[in-house]
Parts: sequence; structure tokens; C-alpha cells
Amino acid sequence: MKKRVTLTFPQTTVHMPITYKLAKDFNVAANIIRAQVAPNQIGKLVVELQGDIDEIQAAIEWMRIQDIDVSSASGEIAIDEDSCVDCGLCTGVCPTQALILDPESFQLVFKRSRCVVCEQCIPTCPVGAISTNL
Repeated sequence: MKKRVTLTFPQTTVHMPITYKLAKDFNVAANIIRAQVAPNQIGKLVVELQGDIDEIQAAIEWMRIQDIDVSSASGEIAIDEDSCVDCGLCTGVCPTQALILDPESFQLVFKRSRCVVCEQCIPTCPVGAISTNL
């Protein structure tokens, strides 16, 4: 089973080796999709957890005991085609190439199946045409 979650760490737990603990103690693989972690600051990770459903649930419970906020990241990226100006800025930050410019028409193409909802495109869009649907 795969489950995408957002982890928000208080300053006191940023130093913990979370992905190591998930793999070693719970047999849960953690694919890091987006990370914003720095010493003495609040940290945020978007991860895709993969493993047995019971092990994933046990890992999530353990993280919550460690004061790590765990929230579901099950939303999808939405593009307002009426607002989009096809500038292509979002394509430069998309790690999976879910957002590309068509080489012939120079219009934005969104390949939803490639999107991992890392949300890096949202702040990049100069006209605010990209958002998440929760």
C-alpha cells in the first residue's frame, strides 16, 4: 500500500532520522517528494509511505507520539486553464515532468498521472492559476 502524507516537525524533532526509523523499525519505505528541513526551525516533508497497511498505521502513530504532525496529502493539483498564460515557469520546477510545454503549440500540458503533488509549481505560477483540490 502507498500513502502520501505531509509531516510537520517542531524544532525539537527536526534532528531525528525519521526515514531511517520508518525503514528499520516499521519496514516502511519513505519516498521523499518535498523537503523543507533546517536546524532549529520547523520542518516539513511530503513523503509517500509504502508498506503493509498495519505497519504504515503503526509508523504514523509513532510519529504522532514524537510530536510530528501527520496529515494526509491526498489532494490533486488543479490548473485554471482560463487564468493560465502558458508561460512555462511551472515546468522548470516540476520534478516529474508532469507539467510541460507542448513544443508545437507552446501551451501548457498537465500529465496528471505523473504528478506527485509536491506543490512546487503553486508558488511558481505568477498568475495563481495552479492550486490543490483537497
